[in-house]
Amino acid sequence: MSESSVALFKSLGFSDQKAQETAANKKICGRFETLINEANPKGSTAYVAGLLTLASTATALAGSTHLVYLGKAVVAEKLKTNDQIAAAIKFAEGVKTGEIDSKAFDAACGVGIEVTLKDIQAGIAKLFISKKDDIEKKGHGVLGILIAEMKKELRWANAATVKDEVEKKLVELLGPKGDPKAQKKPATPAAGSKPAAAQPTKLTVAETAQSLKFAREGALAALHKPGENPQINPKLMQDHLKRTGKRVITRFPPEPNGFLHIGHAKAINVNFGYAQAHNGRTNLRYDDTNPEAEEEKYFTSILETVRWLGFEPSQITYSSDHFQALYDLAVDLVRKDKAYVCHCTGEEIHEQRGGESMGPRHECIHRNRPIAESLLEFERMKNGEYAEGEAILRMKMDMNNPNPQFWDLIAYRVLFAHHHRTGDKWCIYPTYDYTHCICDSFEDITHSLCTTEFQLSRESYYWLVDALEIYKPVQWEYGRLALTYAIMSKRKLLQLVNEGHVVGWDDPRLYTMVGLRRRGFTPVAMNAFVRELGVTTSNSIIPAERLENYVRDHLNEVAPRLMVVMEPLKVTLTNVAEDHLEYLTVPNKPRDDAMGTHQIPFTRTVYIDASDFKQEDDPEFFRLILGKRVGLLHVPRPIVAKEVVRNAAGKIVEIKAILEDTAQHKPKAYIQWVAESKKDKSPVQIEVRNYSNLFLHPNPTDKKAVPGGWLSDINPNSLVVVDKAMAEVGVRVSKVEDKYQFVRFGYYCVDKDSDVANGKYVFNRTVSLKEDAGKQ
Repeated sequence: MSESSVALFKSLGFSDQKAQETAANKKICGRFETLINEANPKGSTAYVAGLLTLASTATALAGSTHLVYLGKAVVAEKLKTNDQIAAAIKFAEGVKTGEIDSKAFDAACGVGIEVTLKDIQAGIAKLFISKKDDIEKKGHGVLGILIAEMKKELRWANAATVKDEVEKKLVELLGPKGDPKAQKKPATPAAGSKPAAAQPTKLTVAETAQSLKFAREGALAALHKPGENPQINPKLMQDHLKRTGKRVITRFPPEPNGFLHIGHAKAINVNFGYAQAHNGRTNLRYDDTNPEAEEEKYFTSILETVRWLGFEPSQITYSSDHFQALYDLAVDLVRKDKAYVCHCTGEEIHEQRGGESMGPRHECIHRNRPIAESLLEFERMKNGEYAEGEAILRMKMDMNNPNPQFWDLIAYRVLFAHHHRTGDKWCIYPTYDYTHCICDSFEDITHSLCTTEFQLSRESYYWLVDALEIYKPVQWEYGRLALTYAIMSKRKLLQLVNEGHVVGWDDPRLYTMVGLRRRGFTPVAMNAFVRELGVTTSNSIIPAERLENYVRDHLNEVAPRLMVVMEPLKVTLTNVAEDHLEYLTVPNKPRDDAMGTHQIPFTRTVYIDASDFKQEDDPEFFRLILGKRVGLLHVPRPIVAKEVVRNAAGKIVEIKAILEDTAQHKPKAYIQWVAESKKDKSPVQIEVRNYSNLFLHPNPTDKKAVPGGWLSDINPNSLVVVDKAMAEVGVRVSKVEDKYQFVRFGYYCVDKDSDVANGKYVFNRTVSLKEDAGKQ
């Protein structure tokens, strides 16, 4: 990291931390310095945000003169918004040689186009007429669709203004969201006519994922409004409301010591969804108070997951942002005689709290030491004069309170560990019990939403903020989410990874968010799943199949279809010429023209799946049998099997068949196939990883069902690899994470182990198809 880069960025108004973080990112740093020096030589700070956005996103333009051109356009105020910068990057990437055509550039990026408020309001009025039926059917749930349509119509309009005006028009038409009095009454039917029966409209998965109904009903609907939670000093609330404008503010506060799992998907939706339902905002706060367990990969993955699910934090904060303020408040707590330095061992503290027998509790011998002495000892802790475990700061709470969260909790401990953000500045670190509520207060959180294991902590949460006489948020607990066949414990997940039972934290058999993403689950399906479950105070274990149903339903809507054979069996059409080659146009999704089409070759030699052939007649088997016909998907005429060819071991290696002359006889079934065509390099060989449940029992930790322990319950067949499957040529457009329906097999996702540039494709099974088990 260059000191000169840090100095340059600080001169532009960056904080010391922001300057160092930017300078540490070598790729962004280089592009940003180029833009500052060549596009903004006077060093104006007015354009820094735009230039940094450009440097962060224009990765393909590194080293190109086009990057400087775009930078100058930012400084010249041609590119004023992120949408314009994104359009400019896309335009410049398309200019492979020569200079950028300024007229074409300006046209493509909306340069000089001013969309007035009147233009926006006129566009909205026109849109509301065309979308009248959708608005009447979905009410406020149509907001996202309307905004998207306006973005298409008025691409360069101010996005915030468009959102505000659409919302205002909806309220004008429908009344406030969630107000039953504002709902319009249905029209009175004409005399003598029968009222139409109400037809409940089932939301699509995508619509459910956007629905905020879960945040406006049940337990969440009963939560307080900003300003209604009493404070130890009324002025604290007055000041809070001035700072927040009476807005709802929530936070998602993960510890960056592991990867998020499916339970966190619920927490993210609850916090972001509740704020969204009340026009509030949500912070992402990293609770980074345990430097020994925290790694950069966890920070990165957490933010990527939040954004992958479709949420953007209003602010990204860190508990470590407040280390100095937290320390200062701890000193105040000691001065108020509400904290003291303790030198007891862990065993002694355990005994003070009743020990193994849960007997009488007693106070620590240091509890009533003089305040000045505790202040001095705490200073010595901060100065590194104590080894780890020799001294801690404990809060002076109430050892007689039946709530264990009042038994003089630890506020600070000595820890000689390098912190990823503060380096070696501190050798004492605050605990979660001390830090969490104070950071909520610092960030003006109105609703501190957490799971029910923190219910006992609510009382101590309130005790601490009142003891410090700072603004007090409201903590409210909801039931955590767990799934069958899944392990959520970080300790157990780490054991699975470290002992090689899985390939990593992103193994598709795990219910970590990175694992589910790799397996092919969509963020839309996951959001829909947790929102449809709703929010209660009961912990729940949901059948994993329920989540899979959402994924299956969503992929059915959005996944293109491909023909794949897992166990290829050669079929030679003896009445087709050896050099025959024709191209069939097949839909990417049947009965959905919007999904488009692609072409596949059809030749004398095709491959079918071995499971689709039987030599002996079977009245219950409708696929290919000797002497009987079957249809090949998308081929106008059926085929009839005539004979089989076996190898020396007696295994069938080829079927000789004929292609019927007409389509007069309709077959009872159709099967998928892949043609052999040297010209088209078909078929394409792929590797398929068929995943199933990692565990054999719904609850692998149930000692009665699994007496041998949870590790003994691992399913030895949870991964079956098919390394020589064949796919049709449509697979060649694939990118990592693309999703398909493999016709008659299930839904699959392109794995990161693929090397698509060199024709290596690895697919993970996401979910199987829903099929009648008796169908053959």
